[in-house]
Amino acid sequence: MTFEFEVLKTQGNARAGIFHTPHGPIPTPVFAPVGTQATVKAVLPRDLHELHASLVLSNTYHLHLRPGDELVRDMGGLHQFMQWPGPILTDSGGFQVFSLAQINRIDEDGVTFRSHIDGSLHRFTPEISMQIQQNLGADIIMCFDQCPTPRDRDVVEAAVTRTTNWARRCREAHPDDRQQALFGIVQGGIFEDLRAQSAADLLAMDFPGYAVGGLAVGESKEEMYQTLDTTVPLLPPDRPRYLMGVGEPDDLIEGIMRGIDIFDCVIPTRLARHGAAMIRTGRINVRNLEYARDQGPLDPGCTCYTCQHFTRAYLRHLVKAKEILGHMLLSLHNIHFLIQHVRTMRAAILDGHDLQAYRNSFLNSYRQAVINQ
Repeated sequence: MTFEFEVLKTQGNARAGIFHTPHGPIPTPVFAPVGTQATVKAVLPRDLHELHASLVLSNTYHLHLRPGDELVRDMGGLHQFMQWPGPILTDSGGFQVFSLAQINRIDEDGVTFRSHIDGSLHRFTPEISMQIQQNLGADIIMCFDQCPTPRDRDVVEAAVTRTTNWARRCREAHPDDRQQALFGIVQGGIFEDLRAQSAADLLAMDFPGYAVGGLAVGESKEEMYQTLDTTVPLLPPDRPRYLMGVGEPDDLIEGIMRGIDIFDCVIPTRLARHGAAMIRTGRINVRNLEYARDQGPLDPGCTCYTCQHFTRAYLRHLVKAKEILGHMLLSLHNIHFLIQHVRTMRAAILDGHDLQAYRNSFLNSYRQAVINQ
């Protein structure tokens, strides 16, 4: 099966569509929970389905190191291994190589690094990243790239050149997109001309989708939005656009308003592990003493399993007692919150409702609450 992207309706730059994949359709815009090591932390695949998750992300770097991509291949690929029947996206491992591992050597051919787990020596090249992702068997796979710090122009310029060269080699190693769609990744930091150069280089390679990488890595929100303002219009309108590693509720709104289709982030499960919940009026941390006798749900009006059955007082008890159920219930809520947030915006686009009004209403309450906290 070939991949196909349909834009069903637009509202300004925002758009609602469907990305068809061999493992089912992905309604866009979409938020994808992150299952770094072939599991969304503390969440069952059954629950992801009930939360209306339509895409899950896993990580090439981590799965290569443990349990090994060849083992995953021999176990039937990621879909079978993790018992997730829907679409899966794997990143290339580039971000983790440059952020987690102890870099031994970067050269034009690839990166030699030591594992953050046991210090063992490994090497990633574009061809190796492609082979690992083919072994894992995800529907959407990513070019091996270099994700630089966003403001050092010399570093960013070198990373753009390297990313382009590596993308060309990824394309040569993976020319057939019928079973796995290979996305190119636009780099360039906060520099408009470098983003334009990167996008032009990648469009010449005719990828079935394009990602905007190298954001939410140290720049301000204003710089992120300005970079999206100049970069997204450079991407083809008939291909899905993926903003990598971004998942704050306000950033989802701003990304969708600018024409982004796919988002992913570890933030809902990471916050849950620290006792925090996303709600319409900001965040709350159930560790706080004020919730010890609170008989209300995390978020009044929320329809998730957690809010329908449990009180803030009970969740605080679980978190303080370090019970696994606390992580599970908070993760369910946070993922539900982000998925429903994006689904609401998609419905507004399709139904012709005022997306700008939803944006203003949401941001007025959410951002003000975050500032007050």
